Amino acid sequence: QVQLVESGGGLVQPGGSLRLSCAASGSINSIHIMTWYRQAPGKQRELVASITSGGGINIADSVKGRFAISRDNAKNTIFLEMNSLKPEDTAVYYCYLRDPMGDSWGQGTQVTVSS
Repeated sequence: QVQLVESGGGLVQPGGSLRLSCAASGSINSIHIMTWYRQAPGKQRELVASITSGGGINIADSVKGRFAISRDNAKNTIFLEMNSLKPEDTAVYYCYLRDPMGDSWGQGTQVTVSS
């Protein structure tokens, strides 16, 4: 069983930046993929960015050039660096891990972009 804990959300003005963290603990398979999803009110959950245990990265077109994903393997933590934030980035951001044994979701962290 893997536990995921997100942090770093909050209220930011348009054009601002935030850095989200997701710390994983428990039985983490060495081969896995970790993903940031987000869900805005009334909308479906969408993929934002993912990173594999081997370092492969995928970024959604909607945030490409503004968001970056990275990881600290020693701390089993991934990060989502969000720059040039827009009101449409407002959502609950979730961390997700999938490995050969199953998958886990974090509880989510709220990001609100508003003046």
